[in-house]
Amino acid sequence: MPNTYKQLLTQLVFAVKGRQDLIEEPIRESIEKFICGTATTRKHKPLAVYCMPDHLHFLIGLNSDQSISNLVKEIKMASNDFINGNHFTKQHFNWQEGYGVFSYSRSALDKVVKYILNQKEHHKKKTFKQEYISFLEKFAVKYDEKY
Repeated sequence: MPNTYKQLLTQLVFAVKGRQDLIEEPIRESIEKFICGTATTRKHKPLAVYCMPDHLHFLIGLNSDQSISNLVKEIKMASNDFINGNHFTKQHFNWQEGYGVFSYSRSALDKVVKYILNQKEHHKKKTFKQEYISFLEKFAVKYDEKY
């Protein structure tokens, strides 16, 4: 086949260091726009993003020319600098080291987008820890409960 065709729908999930509630509503949208811009400049396609006070969900059409680990590292580093440089938080901001990455089929796209954009309501019923463990279990990912 002379051409390469790809569709990689990927949800990234990562937390604020120490799972602190540092992303407040007045700054949430600015951070989301910055993160989408960071991904776009690296030729990924942002599809949905939502920052909760202590974590982020980001659905993208992944550019397979860049590794997921490099993308996450670049997003975290750039957004740390953006948040700290704009003094959006009273204390120094950092994302936690780890992250989750989950892939989806095209048929699940609408459902995942709605899920991400409805985070505020979703987390009235389920904590981030409960949500994250359910992701790991749904995708059959082994994990250590102490983390």
